[in-house]
Amino acid sequence: MGRDRNSVIKTNLMKFRKFLLVLLFYILTFTNSYSIEPDVFVQSTVNRASNILSKNISKEDKINELKVIAKETVDISGVGFYSLGSARKTLDENQKIKYSELFESYFLKSFSSRLAEYTNPEIEVQGKEVLNENYTIVNSLLIGTSDRPEVKIDWRIYTKNPDNPLIRDLIIEGLSLARTQKEEFSSILNSNDGDINILFKNLEEFSKN
Repeated sequence: MGRDRNSVIKTNLMKFRKFLLVLLFYILTFTNSYSIEPDVFVQSTVNRASNILSKNISKEDKINELKVIAKETVDISGVGFYSLGSARKTLDENQKIKYSELFESYFLKSFSSRLAEYTNPEIEVQGKEVLNENYTIVNSLLIGTSDRPEVKIDWRIYTKNPDNPLIRDLIIEGLSLARTQKEEFSSILNSNDGDINILFKNLEEFSKN
């Protein structure tokens, strides 16, 4: 009887292990193959931001929570090196690392402090246009209120990894924020004989103030 009982236990353990292996295979196969549609990604992101902005918390707390969203949803490194333009080709590895750190601090402060001024922005995703396998434009509208007009916002979404889409640019009423930032950085460099350290100083001062 004892041997039969042990045999049953061993059989059940083997079945359980097989079940776990099948479950693990399912998770790895189907979870990793799941892709997030760019329009769903954008709507989810703006809903998260809106929830934070509608909270009864301090502006500082809102900024900190918005920074978390930005780190998760924006390709900060990609935006940063695009903004640097052709000057990025002149940087050595140490300068690239320093620039990436400075730009991230600059971007997070600029993004979160401006967005924190809104109390409860309602953004409605209206459609999308697949440009190629790497980029999709998501069209949305910032709903107007008695205090502000409606604003058309297009999101340039980087979709090379469909499991992890990232924001590369916002086009507000036809004006690209990434391009505007690129022109601003170019103006600083052109006014200072291409001295990258002057740009570094500007980014650093903005982040500290």
